[in-house]
Amino acid sequence: MSDALYTAKSLSTGGGRDGHVATHDRTLDLDVRPPKELGGSGEGTNPEQLVASGWAACFNGALQLMMKQDGVNSDQTPEVEVTMTLNKGDDGMFLTATINATVFDVDQDKATELVNKAHEFCPYSKAMRGNVDAKVTANAA
Repeated sequence: MSDALYTAKSLSTGGGRDGHVATHDRTLDLDVRPPKELGGSGEGTNPEQLVASGWAACFNGALQLMMKQDGVNSDQTPEVEVTMTLNKGDDGMFLTATINATVFDVDQDKATELVNKAHEFCPYSKAMRGNVDAKVTANAA
């Protein structure tokens, strides 16, 4: 059994990758354009950037929760960078990702432990698991 905590709704109009997206409350209201690398204008965001941003924010929140649960205190919040890559293979298009997380005021072993726990907990990581090959790296600073 589960309890729904929050539901987000977003609408895509126009040409999909060359159109517009907006959330129902308009807090996100963006033009979507193919990047220059794919022959587009690059004058807007693209789906890969949107997924990378959402995953980075979600992972960072999960990481901070793991730090709190483990009693890890730091004057600096962690930094999480997610890189999404659109690839073309024999079976069509697919995504790969790297997650590079930096945890401050801990040693490398603790950073690795916390980042691995966050990757297990993060809803985005769970959703992508088995669908998107993700390389996760922890850095102590």
